[in-house]
Amino acid sequence: MKAAMSLLLIMLLIFSCNSKTEKKPDESTVELSKVTTKTQLEGAWELVGYYNYMDNKVTDSFSTSIGYRQVKMYTPTKVMWSKHIPRDSTEWFGYGSYTVDGNELTEILEYGSEMMSKIIEEKKEFKHELIINGDSFSQIEIDEDGNRIYAENYKRIE
Repeated sequence: MKAAMSLLLIMLLIFSCNSKTEKKPDESTVELSKVTTKTQLEGAWELVGYYNYMDNKVTDSFSTSIGYRQVKMYTPTKVMWSKHIPRDSTEWFGYGSYTVDGNELTEILEYGSEMMSKIIEEKKEFKHELIINGDSFSQIEIDEDGNRIYAENYKRIE
């Protein structure tokens, strides 16, 4: 009995090692990739600085001002952000949904503060190039010709 079990295990091992099926990416693999990127974005993030671009190259970078805070929070399907500017009594916040498709982040805002609501009346959908690097990410504004304009750079706070 032991010999038969041993032989069966050896044969299974040989056949499993010899199978050379080439695995091609399928729909589920692509979807998993999107979910993984989206999962990497989930959490709380704080704006730490900006980049300005010229000819798709960073020409200037600067940090946020003292007392200025902007925080974004992503759940599996929703985004909310708020901004505090010490010298400005205007409230800034927005809420909506988002999608990640490859390296493109799209935020669709449903409502916001009084000032943001005026912007949302004109434009609800905000598309950015997305670069995630561990506990930091950049969302890059792209012009109509596909050139980078500026980036907001965030660090993970939770």
